[in-house]
Amino acid sequence: MHLNYIFTRVGAFFLVVFVAVTVNFIVPRLAPGDPVTQRLEAMANQGTALGGDFTKLVEAYKAKFGYDKPLWQQYLSYWGDIFRGDLGYSISRYPARVWEIIKKALPWTIGMLGTATLLAFTVGTLAGALLAWPTTPAALTKAFIPLLIIFSAIPYYLLGLLLLFLFSLTWNILPSGGGHSIFVQPGWNWPSFVDLLKHALLPALSIVIASVAFWALGMRGMMVTVQGEDYMTLAEAKGLSRTRLFFRYGMRNAFLPQATHLAMAMGHVVSGAVLVEVIFRYPGIGYALYEAISGKDFFVMQGILLLLILSIALTLMIMDFIYPLLDPRVSYGRQN
Repeated sequence: MHLNYIFTRVGAFFLVVFVAVTVNFIVPRLAPGDPVTQRLEAMANQGTALGGDFTKLVEAYKAKFGYDKPLWQQYLSYWGDIFRGDLGYSISRYPARVWEIIKKALPWTIGMLGTATLLAFTVGTLAGALLAWPTTPAALTKAFIPLLIIFSAIPYYLLGLLLLFLFSLTWNILPSGGGHSIFVQPGWNWPSFVDLLKHALLPALSIVIASVAFWALGMRGMMVTVQGEDYMTLAEAKGLSRTRLFFRYGMRNAFLPQATHLAMAMGHVVSGAVLVEVIFRYPGIGYALYEAISGKDFFVMQGILLLLILSIALTLMIMDFIYPLLDPRVSYGRQN
């Protein structure tokens, strides 16, 4: 891999970071008023006793959150806070800080959604490749393809509602929501692990069922296109085993688009599956984002959005670096 490409790609990553931070700073300030005043007015309209003079209270909170400074000073302070790992205070949960909220919710989302995404990717990719392989029985292909098309068209949150109705409300096999039971403290022990698994099973299963069909259909389409290539014909003429043809020549060459989609999917993991987490009241990033939107907590929304952009940019950069390992035809060296 040529050094010029590495420097260019890393430079592009930092450019994305700069643009993301700038846009993340500007967008909330384009709205009329400011989030601090809007939040305090909403609390006053709901009957919350704020105490003291409202105007002085607004000014005090503006000073606390930095809205009393000129815009350019706010921008420089925003960059300084990011370098220090400080995303500011939460308006709706003051005095909690944004990073504390994200740090508390992130392990729940990565554990549940990350595992569900990797499981759906592995099962779906392998199933799609098998359904396109010539030795697979035609009856099996005809039976599974319509099912995959149906499940790929059903949103994962609708599957979540169906699973919730069947396994929690109708048969009462699994808990209906939350990350753990009230009387169970999460920790490194077997009862805690079983309890966490029970609460994560339904939201994870709804994502897996919906995602497997997407991965399978995508991989099947790519496997169909590679079967007519010259290298497949040459490999068959050499008398290579069907297993080697399938994995080394078929799946390996059809895998690149799947790898790109996986990188983007893993980047989206940190944002959580908002609707699924809301349905199951799962304490992940998606549920934290929902609460921030409901409470008009712009600082928490900013923090989660920034984390999402950076994670996608980072995973795509890493994927660009490992492309040559996945496919020897990809080269980033200088062309003579």
